[in-house]
Amino acid sequence: MAFINDDFLLTTDEAKELFHGYAEKMPIIDYHCHLPPAEIAEDRRWENIAQVWLGGDHYKWRQMRSNGVDEKFITGDADWHDKFVKFAETMEVLLKNPLFDWSHLELARYFGVEERLSRATAESIWERCNARMVEPGFSARGLMTRSNVKVVCTTDDPVDSLEHHKAVADSGFAVKVLPAWRSDKASKIEDAPAWNDWMDRLAAAAGSPVKTWDDFLDAMDRRHAFFESRGCVLSDYGITEIFAAPYTTAEIKAIFKKVREGGAATPAEALKFKSAWLYEGLRADARANWTTQLHYSCLRNANTRMMRLLGPDTGFDCIGEWNVAESLARLFDRLELEDALPRTILYSLNPKDNEMLATLMGSFQKGPDRGKIQLGAAWWFLDQKDGMKKQIEALSALGCLGNFVGMLTDSRSFLSYTRHEYFRRILCAKLGEEMARGEIPHDIPWVGGIVADISYNNANRYFFGAR
Repeated sequence: MAFINDDFLLTTDEAKELFHGYAEKMPIIDYHCHLPPAEIAEDRRWENIAQVWLGGDHYKWRQMRSNGVDEKFITGDADWHDKFVKFAETMEVLLKNPLFDWSHLELARYFGVEERLSRATAESIWERCNARMVEPGFSARGLMTRSNVKVVCTTDDPVDSLEHHKAVADSGFAVKVLPAWRSDKASKIEDAPAWNDWMDRLAAAAGSPVKTWDDFLDAMDRRHAFFESRGCVLSDYGITEIFAAPYTTAEIKAIFKKVREGGAATPAEALKFKSAWLYEGLRADARANWTTQLHYSCLRNANTRMMRLLGPDTGFDCIGEWNVAESLARLFDRLELEDALPRTILYSLNPKDNEMLATLMGSFQKGPDRGKIQLGAAWWFLDQKDGMKKQIEALSALGCLGNFVGMLTDSRSFLSYTRHEYFRRILCAKLGEEMARGEIPHDIPWVGGIVADISYNNANRYFFGAR
């Protein structure tokens, strides 16, 4: 039997019935990803499988480095064929790594390749996959359509023109490609030159000067409204910890003025500014009826030498450790007192936070939203079998599993939609096994309805108000 088969990961009859009957054919709302909008607008094509598979995937780069592969075959100028072979060799030692499963799912679903990728099979698989790359279904849009994607939310800077989103919308492409607001660069006041350069770009994009804190808030409001006009319904904050230091408006105005005029913020001032930025951002999301995403606990760019050589997002980040319960509660409480707490999805890259977040969010749930505050899907280093199961277990034990908005790709690859299938199989396997053991009611239609909701319906309702 092929490794990737109809019942991959489905160990009970109940799991098979849940997946094939209620999850498999559900559409995809990929509400957090890093796909380049320009590539969707131009309907990009690739010359070979390595370009689309290895071109921007730091998950694969990390493991190739772990296998002793020279950097020239990873991010360097080696031939694409040779890079593919080096990844195939790495697959020989990736047993039980999620990349092993994802990669074989992608080969099976998109290319019809069922054998295991290895040094011995690399040449045959390279030739067969590349022969298919010329087919219509292997363009950027073709892959999205084949994957049954209905909505994609990219990750976009407030100063972006969003011209590519407009081009996609104007083209009549059936998949909605919406922007998501990512204003992290506005918070990095500790790097004064880069921060001031970004403020200049914000002023140009907003068509108004940004010399004071009030100017900044006005410009951000203008850009927020512009994003909303392009269909934006989500923001996203990629932060180390939850910023909630006490401050006064007078202090923030003084800090902004000092750095804008060429001064430098102290660490304490930078923390106050970040706290004000995050608070005002969530207030703006609430006013616009957007959903906020808080991604935290990533220790970024741990390897200074490689950061200088290759830049960020190249595979040198790791799980961080910050205690955020008190600061998150303080931030949420302040917003709730003002009736300004938006729908929020909480993601920690550190699995120790699952139960803490699940209990904290229960303190701020509020109708009419079902699951107004969400425990986000297992993210980045955690989107593997154990991480997903732990997230599901924490949510089901301390919250309402049936209201969960489900999986996302968090990816730069157009082949990554099999991660939704992977998650759905793991969810169905877990529930099916528990049903078979008598731990949950043996009611396929009821549990299947919950599976269908988590796969698609909840996200559709939560983000777009669909019923």
